Amino acid sequence: MTTMAPDVDALPANKHPDAKNPDARHPATTRALHAALAITILVQLGTSQVMPGPDEAAGASIFQVHQYSGLAAAALAFVFWLTILFRRNGSEIGAMLPWASPARLRALIADIRLHLGALMRLRLPPYAQDSALASAVHGLGLMLITVMAGSGLAYYAIVGLGLHSPEPDGMLVMQVHFLFANLVWVYLIAHAGLALLHQVLGHRALSRMWSLKN
Repeated sequence: MTTMAPDVDALPANKHPDAKNPDARHPATTRALHAALAITILVQLGTSQVMPGPDEAAGASIFQVHQYSGLAAAALAFVFWLTILFRRNGSEIGAMLPWASPARLRALIADIRLHLGALMRLRLPPYAQDSALASAVHGLGLMLITVMAGSGLAYYAIVGLGLHSPEPDGMLVMQVHFLFANLVWVYLIAHAGLALLHQVLGHRALSRMWSLKN
């Protein structure tokens, strides 16, 4: 006799196959860093849309906000990586960067198939913060932000040393900065949209991440 596999969409969160402890939340330090980094990145992206240029009087103040929020983002990303490496709770670094582990890649592919199957039925599996997909998505976002903020920090250092080009847009470091800024826009819209959808469906994804209570 063949046993039917359960419909994961209908399972409560604590029975979801990807969830080690779905009722747990990321540590308060992780959530605070996530919130602070998200705010600095929003400021970065927002100011980039209305920033005429550092040498134009009308855009000088906006450029300063963009510049210093970028420095803050770079510092926060560095601290975030250190926190992930040394924290005792939360997603492991290997789960956030699964690309070199065949076992983790298999788990990620299985989780992606699980979500695609649910989406084809206009559903979503219950939110599990330590699932293979959620961990990989957070790792991808942190990598994108690190490269974007890091390239901006590199340009800031180049300017400080007086080595910048009269046409900074043509510099490789700035081309990388612009490219990853666009990728961060795509990531932000997709990531926030999916989190909002989970929240609307009652999975409390946003409540768990944005609350600073223990």
